[in-house]
Amino acid sequence: MLRLQKYLAECGVASRRGAEVLIKEGRVRVNGETIREMGVQVDEDNDVIEFDGARVKPQKKMIYIMLNKPEGFVTTVSDDKGRDTVMSLVSDIPVRIYPVGRLDYDTEGLLLMTNDGDLTYKITHPKNNVEKTYVAEVSGNINMDTITRLRCGVVVDGVRTSPAKVEVIGATRLGTKLKITIHEGRNRQVRKMFEAVGCLVKRLTRTEEAGLKLGHVPLGRWRKLTESEINMLKKIGTGKKTSAQNSRRIFNSKNGGKTAGGRTKNSGGRGRKTK
Repeated sequence: MLRLQKYLAECGVASRRGAEVLIKEGRVRVNGETIREMGVQVDEDNDVIEFDGARVKPQKKMIYIMLNKPEGFVTTVSDDKGRDTVMSLVSDIPVRIYPVGRLDYDTEGLLLMTNDGDLTYKITHPKNNVEKTYVAEVSGNINMDTITRLRCGVVVDGVRTSPAKVEVIGATRLGTKLKITIHEGRNRQVRKMFEAVGCLVKRLTRTEEAGLKLGHVPLGRWRKLTESEINMLKKIGTGKKTSAQNSRRIFNSKNGGKTAGGRTKNSGGRGRKTK
């Protein structure tokens, strides 16, 4: 027996959270009966489950891709306002997949997509603190006080954000270019964080998520994840270390706890401490 929303996720209809919305909207039937409440258990071998009138069954082949989303696309399966969705960019994939989390309409960059509901749940659940890195081109006064405030957390929509990793990486015609890493997923969070310190984001690109890097995927195109990348993602929330984390641990133990820059963790002095 499975919870209905988990069954729908395994069928590739939506993520678990997305499936809950579909159930509430009355778009799911079990044995001919429309279901609107959460917690219904289904027998995947004997029950007939339908979504929008069509029977759904678990998909055996799991698909995992990385899309370089352009601006001007919403990260939903459909849009009631008639806007372009990211689904049009992956129409050549024969299996139904859906976005892992969201990426704002006017933000471009790395967007994971899959039909693996369990993995989607792991990546998007707040308890797992999955990091996301963005490159932001920002106008306004960027100084050490601004950066310190962002690193410590700022108030957005009445709630203080968690500390962020922030560094200046250059300048463009649009303003200062910064790299910022967060692990929360609030609506338009990065833009609102910069607004909170008196700056305006002119361009925003997500370059990393959950340890994966966008690399050289062309804008508007996608690539399949490698087996090692998929295995790394599946370790999220399990407490198991990824190969990259193990490599750093082994390197540090062989070097007396020193970092790659030659500094000792938590050492005093004028050198920058390793976090």
